[in-house]
Amino acid sequence: MSMFLFILGLGLLILGAEALVRGASQLAVAAGISRLVVGLTVVAYGTSMPEMVVSTASVLSGQPDISLGNVVGSNIFNVLLILGISALVSPLVVSQQLVRIDVPLMLMVSLLTLFISLDGTVGRVDGAVLFCLAIAYTVFLIVQGKRELSKLEGCDSSGHEGPRVSGNWLVNLLLVAVGLGLLVLGSQLFVAGAVDLAHYFGISELIIGLTVVAAGTSLPELATSVIAAIRGERDIAVGNVVGSNIFNILSVLGLSSALSPRGIAVSEAALRFDIPAMIAVALACLPIFFTGNRIARWEGGLFLSYYVAYVLYLVLAATHHESLSTFNLAMIWFVIPLTVLTLSVSTIRAWRLG
Repeated sequence: MSMFLFILGLGLLILGAEALVRGASQLAVAAGISRLVVGLTVVAYGTSMPEMVVSTASVLSGQPDISLGNVVGSNIFNVLLILGISALVSPLVVSQQLVRIDVPLMLMVSLLTLFISLDGTVGRVDGAVLFCLAIAYTVFLIVQGKRELSKLEGCDSSGHEGPRVSGNWLVNLLLVAVGLGLLVLGSQLFVAGAVDLAHYFGISELIIGLTVVAAGTSLPELATSVIAAIRGERDIAVGNVVGSNIFNILSVLGLSSALSPRGIAVSEAALRFDIPAMIAVALACLPIFFTGNRIARWEGGLFLSYYVAYVLYLVLAATHHESLSTFNLAMIWFVIPLTVLTLSVSTIRAWRLG
């Protein structure tokens, strides 16, 4: 029964996110917002709605570890797996706005998560501050996007027509409403199934949140970014991931902790490894995004291999496997230094060529 609830909830989450993104994207395009801003806001926020409703439902049902693990795990999943697969499908060109503003902001809010978690709790005041920052960031993106789109339209003399809205306003608003309803119902079933499965297999709720729940709620981002990469909509592919990560911290973690009577408790395991891992992933984006403003296939493969290593570490740590110490030594003394050296050489080479 638990597995049935888990799969049914996941299916409803995906269907709800698809309906929400489709309707909201058409409404945003009708409002004259650039594709990058659509990726950073409407698409990113829409595909992150599963994280929002799952985290909020987890807090209200008394499983705060799932809420925090969902946010942190989703951010790691988004960068390492989604960008990794998308770049393997097609090398991703990164816009100047992402390099100058949004990726550094993703790193800053990741560091902010660690800072407000040092006392062992993301309190209600912390959550309210994060949510206010989310509103301010969204307003900034919309204003900035309209300015850039106006400049492009003023300079474009090719006669190229902008994207048109399919359907009408009523149909798109209905899609948004149906999507939200499916997300709410799916989140309740999904959390119930995940918690039961965690208890059945003797796995901690934090690990379930970091892996199964995080990957499940990030499937809309995965599908959106991969399809966008295949169709050549690279701004949407990358903007979806970066925007989702910022949204997850500022809005998902912010709102869920603000709604929790005692905030969200942060475990020692999350402080020691998971939140620093999220920061390291955000930091790794900087040199890769700076190397020619693109994510090459080999860099996507590097991201993907790191996600495999991350999941392997979680499994070994959860089962207290005897090979965990060997795995840690290999990562610390071989894999990480080699990665740092490779990225440094690529960054220096790109800087010289630029």
